[in-house]
Amino acid sequence: MLSPGQSPCRGFTLVTVSRTTGPTRSLIEYLPVWAVVRLFALLPPGLARQLGGLLGSLLFRLHRRLRSVGLRNLALALPQLPPDEHRRILLRQYRSLGWHFAAFCRISRNTREHAAPSFRYEGLEHFERAQAAGKGVLILTGHFGAWELSSYVHSLMGHPMGLVARRMDNPRLDHLVRSMRCRHGNWIIPRDQFARGLLEAMHAGRSVGVLMDTNMTPPEGIFVPFFGIPACTASGLARIALRTGAAIVPGFLLWHPEESRYVLHFAPQIIPETTGDRAADIERLTAQCTAVLESWIRRYPDQWLWIHRRWKTRPPGQPPLYGPSAPPASRPAARHSSEIRDIPAQEPSHDQ
Repeated sequence: MLSPGQSPCRGFTLVTVSRTTGPTRSLIEYLPVWAVVRLFALLPPGLARQLGGLLGSLLFRLHRRLRSVGLRNLALALPQLPPDEHRRILLRQYRSLGWHFAAFCRISRNTREHAAPSFRYEGLEHFERAQAAGKGVLILTGHFGAWELSSYVHSLMGHPMGLVARRMDNPRLDHLVRSMRCRHGNWIIPRDQFARGLLEAMHAGRSVGVLMDTNMTPPEGIFVPFFGIPACTASGLARIALRTGAAIVPGFLLWHPEESRYVLHFAPQIIPETTGDRAADIERLTAQCTAVLESWIRRYPDQWLWIHRRWKTRPPGQPPLYGPSAPPASRPAARHSSEIRDIPAQEPSHDQ
């Protein structure tokens, strides 16, 4: 039931049964999603965007748990803003998610000529300079702006890249999503092959996007400041960069309302500081990358995914920040972990 021109990522074979989803259930779950994707693909762009925004606003009002998480995160990260502003930011984030979803569903309708007026680059020279060095490019990004569209847009303009993703439990949905992600030369690095896939891509001088804004648990994650609060953060990007010499270039596809289009931003390359102390260098570079991501979120707060429990994992001795036992919103003193283990890089978890 894929649209003409869609194909799964290379190396991926469609299966009909998984350990958790039988063939009947797989089809029942798949058909409504396929129908919604097809509907958005057939609608005019403006109408699809309006409908996506309405769906996002509806989800904001109906999903109490995620709304509570989002408001809690905003109170922790931006305590200087009043609660009413937190709520407005979160509502705009939900609308942004709806617009993002609508645009993702319409991927099959886009060509290079069709997409060009709806977005522009800013800072592309930073990516091109890093790519020309030939040691590979790690694109630092997060669940920020239209993250699913960023790799698609970049590949559409002639810059295919790798994406780290895990298989979905429903193989039919997995096939559908992968076929949409992998147009125009993009490829998938399986989550369980994260370290090896990144090393191979960097040695080949290729580019891979790495989401670096989700909660982790030790030993895969280390604690670095994020909005002034210790956040357990994936250290894999730093490990790979220090090991291979690959360039780290921040990249985000953000909506600019004043232009009524997306802008694919590339920021200047992050240059690691090496001291010979590998553990300290990994921690320092992880903190540096996290600080860059935070600086962009502060500029565009309504485009980051606040509904993820980013500070769920706490340093030893610190109380939880979510749930009934959590203390009032405050800014715990940021500190680094006292011990960092030199382990293979891991892909961030998606613990909501």
